[in-house]
Amino acid sequence: CSPLQGRGTTPSFLVFWSFPFENGCPSSVFMKATVHPDLVIPSELFLTLGAMSFVENLLVVAAIVKNRNLHSPMYYFICCLAISDMLVSVSNLVETLFMLLIEHGMLVIEASLVKQVDNVMDMLICSSLMSSLSFLGVIAMDRYITIFYALRYHSIMTIQRAAILMVAVWLVSIVSSILFIAYDSTAVLMCLVAFFLSVLTLIAGLYIHMFVLAHRHARQISTMYGKQHAPQFTSMKGAITLTILLGVFLICWGPFFLHLILILICPSRPACKCYFRYFSLYLILIICNSVVDPIIYAFRSQELRRTLKEVALIGTSDLHCSLQY
Repeated sequence: CSPLQGRGTTPSFLVFWSFPFENGCPSSVFMKATVHPDLVIPSELFLTLGAMSFVENLLVVAAIVKNRNLHSPMYYFICCLAISDMLVSVSNLVETLFMLLIEHGMLVIEASLVKQVDNVMDMLICSSLMSSLSFLGVIAMDRYITIFYALRYHSIMTIQRAAILMVAVWLVSIVSSILFIAYDSTAVLMCLVAFFLSVLTLIAGLYIHMFVLAHRHARQISTMYGKQHAPQFTSMKGAITLTILLGVFLICWGPFFLHLILILICPSRPACKCYFRYFSLYLILIICNSVVDPIIYAFRSQELRRTLKEVALIGTSDLHCSLQY
């Protein structure tokens, strides 16, 4: 029995905690629920999406570091989100390459070493996923404060408080991922699901409240100046933005966490087993979220887009000079 049984040709994102080996094979509930998927996605797709996400988020980080005008709490949070998404991409790329080398016989290692390497990869994956979700929630809170406490924003969200918040998110994500790897328990799944539902509730509540406020403000302006079409336009624009933010979040993260919920409530039912067989697709959606995040949260900023062009031009000129000499 191969120690990589059940992964197919796609990255495992095996389990978020350590698992015992039976005859050299992992025996966790999570692995058993995802063995032999009907939908096998080529490794090339994982590699391509991972590379795209890595490049996109690297550009975002480089642009924010380069431009002093972007050195504010909001962009620091976006930078941390980009770093989290980069870690998702890196872990995906490394694990996919690692799997391909083993499957093609180019890398032969013992099952015990596979377990250790997989634990490290799972810890990296889990911490990056948790930090990514956390910073999505932090960005929502930052925007909420910007709108509802605009005059006090700079006194509320100081650089020092933003730094403390960022350090806290990273520490909690790392410590939680270590605990998730160390303990093989359904409590781990329950914690992950509860964390996702909490972040979803936070983001949905904040954005819906912001939309309601914007709609009410637009109606007040319309009443004062007699512009009948302004509220409709503003409401439509706000509804579209809200739909994009919540829609992308649910589409990219929902199926994966529904997978975890079904493992908790009906691991043996045929309908649930059928859902488990498309696990690879849910992983693709999470990686797609890392590709889409820069477009939603970073590239919409005119200042950041301008800096990205400068970074791209500098990189292109440096490459041209190196090729010449």
